[in-house]
Amino acid sequence: MQNQLIAKNKKAYHNYHILDEIETGIVLVGTEVKALREHRVTLTDSFARIQNGEVWLENCHISAYKKGNRENHLPKRRRKLLLHRREINKLWGKVSLKGLTLVPLSLYFKNGKAKMKIAVAKGKKTFDKREVKRRKIIDREIDEQLRGK
Repeated sequence: MQNQLIAKNKKAYHNYHILDEIETGIVLVGTEVKALREHRVTLTDSFARIQNGEVWLENCHISAYKKGNRENHLPKRRRKLLLHRREINKLWGKVSLKGLTLVPLSLYFKNGKAKMKIAVAKGKKTFDKREVKRRKIIDREIDEQLRGK
């Protein structure tokens, strides 16, 4: 039951309001799994899309496996996410609303299987991002005052 974190999308929490999270499986080829074990993945600009009743991960960059041969995978290929039909329908109902999208939050190994946590998210406006930054600064100053610095 050990979770081994591979990658985390820190920008997702900065750019989006996270409304709902769900764990999915991910379809990978052998060299992709080996590259993941080396932590050679970037989730920053990736997103998920529902097409023809299936969920696809787009724009996720998994670097080529260093010790691979000509059968190595394409770094930015589309990858299918594994969900039950009712979960896909639930996501489709939420994403069809205006302004909501599916964003990957983290990629990890769970019991030897690659899993991805995706979220239904709504994009933040610039003033929301500034307000969050301002709150962090104020909280930090309050903590420093309480500790007596």
